[in-house]
Amino acid sequence: METELSRTLGVEHAIFGFTPFPAVAAAITRAGGFGVLGAVRYTDPGELKRDLDWMQAHTDGKPYGLDVVMPAKKAVDGISEAAIEAMIPQGHRDFVRDTLARYQVPELAEGEASGWRITGWMEQVARNQLDVAFDYPVKLLANALGSPPADVVARAHDHGVLVAALAGSATHARRHAEAGIDVVVAQGYEAGGHTGDIATMVLVPEIVDAVAPLPVLAAGGIGSGEQIAASLALGAQGAWLGSLWLTTTEADLHSRALTEKLLAAGSGDTVRSRALTGKPARQLRTEWTDAWDGPDGPGPLPMPLQGLLVAEAVSRIQKHEVRPLLGTPVGQIVGRMNSERSVRAVFDDLTRGFEQALDRINRIAGRA
Repeated sequence: METELSRTLGVEHAIFGFTPFPAVAAAITRAGGFGVLGAVRYTDPGELKRDLDWMQAHTDGKPYGLDVVMPAKKAVDGISEAAIEAMIPQGHRDFVRDTLARYQVPELAEGEASGWRITGWMEQVARNQLDVAFDYPVKLLANALGSPPADVVARAHDHGVLVAALAGSATHARRHAEAGIDVVVAQGYEAGGHTGDIATMVLVPEIVDAVAPLPVLAAGGIGSGEQIAASLALGAQGAWLGSLWLTTTEADLHSRALTEKLLAAGSGDTVRSRALTGKPARQLRTEWTDAWDGPDGPGPLPMPLQGLLVAEAVSRIQKHEVRPLLGTPVGQIVGRMNSERSVRAVFDDLTRGFEQALDRINRIAGRA
């Protein structure tokens, strides 16, 4: 499953696996794909260094990448977290408090800090992450929210690192190309997390045509080898998979209840909501998202206010596994994620499905 991009990166299979878990990213790389570690949760650069040290020791010298979040619009640039939190209306705070009380969500222990903070969406946090990352042989730097600043792109190129950026439309993709991005990830509506409103099957060929000859990766709702084959047929040079790895045995969701909800969910059990971060993000539909998106809610705040507002609430819901409210970003491919398997087993299914798709096409074309 080689393409020009996979050969450039020294990867056997053009399968790019995005994940917040180092063990999953390393396993994807060892299986012959390209593991991409999501850095948004590393507000402490020391923790990122620790996990990159671990990646170095568990990737057998094979390549891997890092995904950061640097918002294209700097609405709160230069403002402290405390000042940003002061912008949150009291009515929104009351709504969070009342919703948690209605579902009897316990408080965190005295002195226990929220385990989930949205500060990772702030540009300076990402820059601190890069100060660590460029000391490691990272081969690809991806940004989830637009093109990184020009100086970041230049710095990556100085280190011999390719830069990728996610795009939800051909217009976004052209901007990435103009900004000097090396790889465009065409992420369709079906994807988990922040996503636009154009479906993958429509989006991928549009972006391939818009940025040619730049390489494009297909993303959004992809979880089978047949879909990877379709992505390459549409002109992509690989597939970017994220949600599929959440139910692997190497993933560490810290919640058996959440894993069980993912395994039981169908492809129609997600919703594109601003309840988590302030930007539209596909996630499991829960009574929490219903409350925010319903007519009686105050409406989500813009990023990063919404993330700061709900950070402690999300931590409480997750820690105490309050099932009606418990969710996570995940794509529509969740309907196929109905068993716990190792990364290697998932990878083997992907490559097997890819081969079967090629055989099917060859038979249709009379070449087999």
